[in-house]
Amino acid sequence: MKPIRLLSSVLTVGGWTLLSRILGFVRDVLIASYLGPGALMDAFVAAFRLPNMFRRFFAEGAFNAAFVPMFSKRYEAGEDAEGFASLALSGLALILLALTGLSMVFMPALVWATAEGFSGDARFDLTVEFGRIVFPYILFISMAALFSGVLNAAGRFAAAAAAPVLLNIMLVGAMIFAAYTGGAVAQALVWTIPFAGVAQLILVWQATRRAGIHIRPVRPRWTPAMSRLVRIAIPAALAGGVMQINLLVGQQVASNFDKAISWLYSADRLYQLPLGVVGIAVGIVLLPDLSRRLKANDHDGGREAFSRAGEISLALTVPSAVALVTIPFPLVTVLFERGAFGTDDTAATALAVAVYGLGLPAFVLQKILQPVFFAREDTTSPFRYAVVAMIVNAVVAIGLAYYIGWIAAAIATTVAGWVMVWLLIQGARPFGDVARFDARFRRRVWRIVLASILMGVVLWVMGILLNPVFTLAGWRWLALLVLIGSGVISYFSLGHAIGAFRLQEFRQALRRR
Repeated sequence: MKPIRLLSSVLTVGGWTLLSRILGFVRDVLIASYLGPGALMDAFVAAFRLPNMFRRFFAEGAFNAAFVPMFSKRYEAGEDAEGFASLALSGLALILLALTGLSMVFMPALVWATAEGFSGDARFDLTVEFGRIVFPYILFISMAALFSGVLNAAGRFAAAAAAPVLLNIMLVGAMIFAAYTGGAVAQALVWTIPFAGVAQLILVWQATRRAGIHIRPVRPRWTPAMSRLVRIAIPAALAGGVMQINLLVGQQVASNFDKAISWLYSADRLYQLPLGVVGIAVGIVLLPDLSRRLKANDHDGGREAFSRAGEISLALTVPSAVALVTIPFPLVTVLFERGAFGTDDTAATALAVAVYGLGLPAFVLQKILQPVFFAREDTTSPFRYAVVAMIVNAVVAIGLAYYIGWIAAAIATTVAGWVMVWLLIQGARPFGDVARFDARFRRRVWRIVLASILMGVVLWVMGILLNPVFTLAGWRWLALLVLIGSGVISYFSLGHAIGAFRLQEFRQALRRR
């Protein structure tokens, strides 16, 4: 995949992801406004995290790491890729059906294991009730993830990237309808989630059919290909499980502090925007491309793709990180402070946003480095590194919580993220030049950092000048747009001027979309 085509594909995925995240912001603003930090919002966040946790464990972890490279190579070589995918789909569905049934029965134990601090108050029973409603979402969204992997391997990124938009549209619509008709917003929210999963599955299934790829349920069979898939997927699933344990450790720490889960959730939504638009998008595009190049022994092309992916990622992520650290208060004030979300909630959430911002480049770099291992069908090494990061996360979160309270969870996430990046870099050294950034990347990366720092100065000055406007309810959105616009213009102007990137590269990529 040529650099412009790589950038074009990233922009396609990133564009749909951006739309999804914007709608996700609308969703989260409504949740914060209608439910507010407190028992209802804490219960919803903890309940919704359960199917998402297992989704990342089974679908995004195991299948992105194991299924996509294996399918890509079979698809490229014409080796019955459809039959392989059909067997994988049936096996995954069987496992998920069993998991869903067991989880519905043992939901109280799951809630206790993931939010022990809820025990003894109203949040516990609410989370159990919500959890039983939303958990079937994992069945539909995990199968949708498999179809999305097939589409990505075939070079068709739009439908898979657009699927999450459906979830947010349906959730926003359900909350607004419930609020205007006097219904229970929380109930409308949780009941909509499994139906949104069905809608997402239908979308990507139809997209694969339009792409000429026909995957259907078959009788699960244990074949050599499935055996290899499982052997590769188990370490990947365990690695995904380790990352989810990191989240659960943070949730366990936060559950012992009033409103802390709600604050961390709101902060998480902000840093997940650039992470999803850039990091996840680049990882989705890079993995099948690297897999095909390694199959063809195109090591020079692999290094080119790896270096350009890193360059694109940091060019868009480092300024985002600087912005999150520099202007967290205006962001949180405008996006969340209304209704039940007060000024104290804004201060706490902004602190978490700044801490997560320090870790954002690490979270994105992980998405670039992991495909180097996954494309070689090596899922064991990332698992080992993830275990080390998990231990670091637990020690920092639990250890600091006694001294600084709930914010220890956010600090631990950031520290563990950078530890994981360091381990991935060290572990990729034996792979040779394919896992090393080229001279062009090294020339540009320091310029990207410099342009981002200068943009941070502009944001800081503009934030001071616009501060009085942020106190005016009717003008806050305009002030935020002016603030963000000044950052975007200053960054891209300065970056182009000092050679951090060339704006025509983005224009060419946009024309190819």
